[in-house]
Amino acid sequence: MKATILHNPRCGTSRKTLEILEQAGADLTVVDYLTSPPSRAELERLYRRAGISPRDGLRAKEPLADELGLNQPGIDDADLLDAMVQHPILINRPLVETARGVRLCRPQEVVREIL
Repeated sequence: MKATILHNPRCGTSRKTLEILEQAGADLTVVDYLTSPPSRAELERLYRRAGISPRDGLRAKEPLADELGLNQPGIDDADLLDAMVQHPILINRPLVETARGVRLCRPQEVVREIL
């Protein structure tokens, strides 16, 4: 099975999700999204396929989210996506895509739903 993971090697949940994928024998594409961020269109596609909103995909605990006012009510999806593309640290991770779907793998066991 082919799988793509938007990965942050400094994140424990992301590392554990990658380990699950490796143990499952997935044909992996690992994307360090901080150095190779997805486009806005790609983020929209991934979130749509995962059935989540950009708000769900925002790393709200990241201090920059507060600094930019992104945790305030009334911020629309377009503004959230623009901020995530400009500042990929705001993208919650890990996002995994397989032929069976896309999941924001928090907790990491969620990845098993699409294996």
